[in-house]
Amino acid sequence: QVQLVESGGGLVQAGGSLRLSCAASGRTFTSYAMGWFRQAPGKEREFVAAINWSGDSTRYADSVKGRFTISRDNAKNTVYLQMNILKPEDTAVYYCAAGLNVRWLVPSSWSEYDYWGQGTQVTVSS
Repeated sequence: QVQLVESGGGLVQAGGSLRLSCAASGRTFTSYAMGWFRQAPGKEREFVAAINWSGDSTRYADSVKGRFTISRDNAKNTVYLQMNILKPEDTAVYYCAAGLNVRWLVPSSWSEYDYWGQGTQVTVSS
């Protein structure tokens, strides 16, 4: 079993920055790839970014490419999402996820992930 706890969400003005963290416990952190997804009210959950077990491979949604950066610190069992130049359309609940059978990949499909955090709200005001 893997437990994931997100933090770092909040209210920020457009153009601002936030850094989300996701702390993992319960299993060797390098056993899985990590991903960030988000869900806005009335919309489906969508892929944001993913990183493989070693951190040397990443993938981003087109909507966040160049603005968001995913990273991980395996010594701290934590994955991060640095979000810059935030836009009102980035407003959503952000979830981190762990994929146990895809540790060497950077999956963009939610179905590839086995464990999910509870989410953290990010609100960007215009």
